[in-house]
Amino acid sequence: MSDDKIDGYARAMFDVAEAEGVLGRVNDEVFRFSRIVEANPDLRSALTDPASPGEAKARVIEELLNGRVHPVTERLLVLLVDAGLARDLSRVVDAFTARVAVATGSAIAEVRVATPIDEDLRVRLAEALSQSKGRPVDVKVIVDPSVIGGVVTTIGDEVIDGSVRRRLEQLRASLAG
Repeated sequence: MSDDKIDGYARAMFDVAEAEGVLGRVNDEVFRFSRIVEANPDLRSALTDPASPGEAKARVIEELLNGRVHPVTERLLVLLVDAGLARDLSRVVDAFTARVAVATGSAIAEVRVATPIDEDLRVRLAEALSQSKGRPVDVKVIVDPSVIGGVVTTIGDEVIDGSVRRRLEQLRASLAG
């Protein structure tokens, strides 16, 4: 799909979420949903199957989300999948998230952890990253068991790998060499 089409959908999502006054919440919810779809081959397949009608895909989303997200988030996700954008969902969401970051003057930090973290820790992490970057940082948490422990943070092109997995790789390399 063309970048112009991706940007068009991202702009439309931004306009709707901003008009409804739920930009931050929708941003967090669509980001998490897109990463869940990305990490789950069965779900991705169900949403991208060309033989499956749009209504069936919409039902999958509605059953999955079932009141767990803001109604605007659910409607936007159903719209994207119904428009045949499930394969490009993460690209549309990334463009949307980037648009939100520009509008709010913040940076986006993708934080990968082995297990879910509580809101207090997420806030403290955002504060520490904001202080180090000199501007607000919007922390997007992704649970990734391959991290094993610790945190892998990506802000733009910068990766800060404080994971147990990375430390084990370093230890393995030093023992082998």
